[in-house]
Amino acid sequence: MSNQAAVTPAYGCNFKNIKKIKRTPSIKIKKNGTQTSWSLPYPHVTESVNHSFFDSLEQTDIQDVMYFVNERCHFMDAFTHVLHRHAKRSSEDRIIAACLLAWGTNMGLGRMGAISDISYQELAAASDNFTRLETLQKANDLVTNATSQLPVFQQYNIDDTIHSSSDGQKFETAVHTVNARHSPKYFGLKKGVVSYTLVANHVPINAKIIGANEHESHYVFDLLFNNTTTVQPTVHSTDTHGANQVNFGILHFFGYQFAPRYRNIYKKVNSSLYGFQHPSQYDDDWLLKPIRKINKKHFAGEWENIQRIIVSLALKTTTQHIIIGKLSSHNRKNKTKRALWEYDNIIGSLYLLRYVDLLTVRKNVYQALNRGESYHQLRKVVSYANFGKLRFKTEGDQQIWNECSRLITNCIIFYNATILSELLLLREADGDIEQVTRFKHVSPVAWQHINFYGRYEFKRSSEPIDLDALIQELSDLQITIDRVD
Repeated sequence: MSNQAAVTPAYGCNFKNIKKIKRTPSIKIKKNGTQTSWSLPYPHVTESVNHSFFDSLEQTDIQDVMYFVNERCHFMDAFTHVLHRHAKRSSEDRIIAACLLAWGTNMGLGRMGAISDISYQELAAASDNFTRLETLQKANDLVTNATSQLPVFQQYNIDDTIHSSSDGQKFETAVHTVNARHSPKYFGLKKGVVSYTLVANHVPINAKIIGANEHESHYVFDLLFNNTTTVQPTVHSTDTHGANQVNFGILHFFGYQFAPRYRNIYKKVNSSLYGFQHPSQYDDDWLLKPIRKINKKHFAGEWENIQRIIVSLALKTTTQHIIIGKLSSHNRKNKTKRALWEYDNIIGSLYLLRYVDLLTVRKNVYQALNRGESYHQLRKVVSYANFGKLRFKTEGDQQIWNECSRLITNCIIFYNATILSELLLLREADGDIEQVTRFKHVSPVAWQHINFYGRYEFKRSSEPIDLDALIQELSDLQITIDRVD
């Protein structure tokens, strides 16, 4: 079959590797009489949030961090007036910063006007004129692109590639909006929404608000393909909720390697492993065997129809998550859908073999997903107000809150990554190779040195953060590794 040769080099694994699994130390095998079972050891990851390195930094107000980031990224330039004939004054940047904090912390403009030196009327006018979804996304892209240019960013590559992950974070809504849905596991009898975020090298590069009832796997391609930053992942991981009947095939068409983590890998392998030969052709003593042969007849005459679907996704002629949802649905099967599912089975089977056979693959997947969980912790700290319950009444307001909160976290990550990058350059200049290699274990996701609370003063002339003096104080500090077992 021609597709077999096309997909095998992309993963470098085929069913011949099944025999090797019996001899690899990355899998545990137990025998009970004639019964043989296997399990996979949990890979350890050394990255953690709030690394002890940041304990030595002085407390810095969040608005000062935003000013520092703006001096280097100029993300405030993205906020143009809704009426383009009006030019933005430099004095309005601080009012916009107050609006971003009011939205992103879930505090609201009214509360921000009460605890800051900017009135509610000024905040409401600036919010109406400048904080739009397109300006917020552009500002996030500017900060993300600047972060990717920092020397420490390359240290976070996994196996010399940008390995991203996406996962949803649940937020309960104080006001029941149109897209708020029940989820007893997370909200009890209440309702909420999900902030589905794409994270690469610790940086949130794209995000979207979806309903708690929607399947996350329908938005995986959407987030990846509509990522407008210069950070372009090549490998992407999700948890079990990010996998469906077509994501392996769809992402493979667009040059991504899909690498999900399954809750029950033993059950998944025993129900979703396919081969190019009948199962009877494989030796009985093999630990893993396909459940059936790939049906080549499904591809006959359907390749052009599959290409039309791929072109529709690429041209965005319709909503992408709707297409993915319909293709992965079990209702109304047709020849084209069966052919696409069969193609997905080929790519998925190759991945499952690599996942079971190689401990490094599992470790990379866990590491990428843990970075997404670390971002969720920071995001929860940022959106601390109102007990974490969203107070916004419309879906549009929720999208603006989502982007404002992401922008604040992006600023914190850029600030931390800048400090790490300056110290990394010092260690490289000194030839301290051991310290240089340890920087990849220091996550920029940290907030113990950031002050989110108290009275906000935006109009006062504050002293800018002196990075040179800060690096001078930290120049003798040795990086240690916080191990997470």
